[in-house]
Amino acid sequence: MPVIALDTLAARIRAAPAGAGDTTTVAVDGPSSSGKTTLAAAVAARLDAAVVHMDDLYPGWDGLAAGARNVADEVLAPLAAGRPARYRRWDWHRGTYGEWVDVPPAPVLLIEGCGSGSAAAAPYLSILIWVDAPPEVRKRRGLARDGDTFAPHWDRWARQEEALFTADRTRERADLRIDTSRPHEPGTETVVCVP
Repeated sequence: MPVIALDTLAARIRAAPAGAGDTTTVAVDGPSSSGKTTLAAAVAARLDAAVVHMDDLYPGWDGLAAGARNVADEVLAPLAAGRPARYRRWDWHRGTYGEWVDVPPAPVLLIEGCGSGSAAAAPYLSILIWVDAPPEVRKRRGLARDGDTFAPHWDRWARQEEALFTADRTRERADLRIDTSRPHEPGTETVVCVP
């Protein structure tokens, strides 16, 4: 499979046209525990980019579709209109909305998480990256990372992912598809791309 250096990916993002106002906007989407957060952090460090985490935008365990609308309405549309972006963070412990979070102005904004590349967000995106791995690999990673917190919700969240990704054709619309099923070697500066 072809590989792409993280520095090359960062250069590709840097060269992309702005998607929302003056901001180059990149969605790092894909199913749970596929490696979206890790990839976004590595790329953001190379670009000095702002990052919005979709986990802050879902209103609870049944809120994937609502989170996808929230990022379009509260973050991307204001940026496209030349206004500051902000969103209300979901407090997972209290089960209600918490404080408002201002999105720092930056030439590049990475939005990482399930639903970041939804149809609602598509008009504002410069690049859509799809990150994936086989279901058994992702479930093993997710439960190892989040354990008892995610275990009772895994299947219902997966059903929401499937519904949203199918309806919005997210994977098919992606500009770049990345397979994270191979073990990651510490210090590796490349990712495996799926043609």
